[in-house]
Amino acid sequence: MRYTDELDALRAARDALRHRIAERLALEAGSPTEGALQEAWLTAADEAIEAWENEGEEAQDSRAFRPIGPLQDMLADHAALVARIAETLDRRLS
Repeated sequence: MRYTDELDALRAARDALRHRIAERLALEAGSPTEGALQEAWLTAADEAIEAWENEGEEAQDSRAFRPIGPLQDMLADHAALVARIAETLDRRLS
């Protein structure tokens, strides 16, 4: 039986979601999403992820009061994955 690490799966999911966010940003900008993503879209995804993290809990909890779009939904999922990775690392270090 092959050893699998939970962190590997979480990191792979986080990275895949980063690419989906970049694809969504390209789609919303009217740019083609087929083929390899340009580095500019991956950078834009990183900036969107960072902005989402810096907005604070208040902005993220507002989805209870208004519907959020697909991009915001993916950003919230990404933040949840990052938190889960951090929790897993904390458990291992304690």
